[in-house]
Amino acid sequence: MSSLSGKVQTVLGLVEPNELGRTLTHEHLAMTFDCSYYPPPPSHEVISKEPIMMKNLYWIQKNPYSHKENLQLNQETEAIKEELLCFKAKGGGALVENTTTGISRDVQTLKWFAEETGVHIISGAGFYVDATHSSETRAMSVEQLTGVLINEILHGADGTSIKCGVIGEIGCSWPLTESERKVLQATAHAQAQLGCPVIIHPGRNPSAPFQIIQVLQEAGADISRTVMSHLDRYSSGSSIPHPTPEPHQPLSQQYSSRLNSNCFVFVCTITSSQHMTILDKKELLEFAQLGCYLEFDLFGTELLHYQFNPAIDMPNDNKRIKRVRLLVDEGYEDRILMAHDIHTKHRLVKYGGHGYSHILTNIVPKMLLRGITENVLDKILIENPKQWLTFK
Repeated sequence: MSSLSGKVQTVLGLVEPNELGRTLTHEHLAMTFDCSYYPPPPSHEVISKEPIMMKNLYWIQKNPYSHKENLQLNQETEAIKEELLCFKAKGGGALVENTTTGISRDVQTLKWFAEETGVHIISGAGFYVDATHSSETRAMSVEQLTGVLINEILHGADGTSIKCGVIGEIGCSWPLTESERKVLQATAHAQAQLGCPVIIHPGRNPSAPFQIIQVLQEAGADISRTVMSHLDRYSSGSSIPHPTPEPHQPLSQQYSSRLNSNCFVFVCTITSSQHMTILDKKELLEFAQLGCYLEFDLFGTELLHYQFNPAIDMPNDNKRIKRVRLLVDEGYEDRILMAHDIHTKHRLVKYGGHGYSHILTNIVPKMLLRGITENVLDKILIENPKQWLTFK
């Protein structure tokens, strides 16, 4: 039996599972997200380079990935520390920090946050999407990648002795690349050896979550100890049709030309492979039967336009609550997890955002009004994260 068995591994060391309390299972505290930067149209380059301030905040909210400063979450340590203290004061106990190699994981800062706030922080091992993989990562075999994951959990990450307590978020694109497939296989092998929790970022396609589970299963993963993120990344209603591209005209230009009468132009580059993780109710229930944890981690994100695909109507928090209620009614209350996936500055309270306490402050009361009981909420926020994060 491993020395990790029956414990949860935080950046400050091993703790008993019952010490966690209410847990957010998918957040970021220190990262950069330059890999998702979308250049703004020429007419908006000036505003995209301005500091974040009241007069441009609405533009940033509509174009969060076109403002470079907004993608530097690692610059806000003091503000995030204050938010974590607020989260704890509201009854929060733990948080899973999903930043992995490729988006500037910083385990030393995570340790500082934990020491300063008393919030249990679990750091993620592994690699983000293919676009962030180094040439060294791409050249590794499955066995070598497995060794990296195991080392980050048993010995420490990023040249430190600070250990990760979960594998992920493991980034997957659509279609899945060769390098991402190897990382998934390595994830399964490491999980089989360590009995550790795993969390996945799926590509934006209805088939992506199903394909990922198949790859993991074939490589020996324990699906019951695996989380599929972003299941609230779906169309909430009728989607507008994709424009038919004119010859030699990028689709992004067509969207800009259609919308540029509005001073807050929506900016997007979209290809035929960039869709949502669209799981309608039937697909969601079919996916739930596979036995993994089902994570709704975009609470607080309420968008008119989704920059990764303007053809999709993103759900709001009320729609997310309805999806959670659907799963509860169908008997999946022991498989549900919740979070905000904060990864940009504009979602912090400092910049008028909802912050890390939004679920506890605003969503829980609304869920109670929607007939989700306190016992079920305790299962979703306390028991399910505890069960998932405990090493076998």
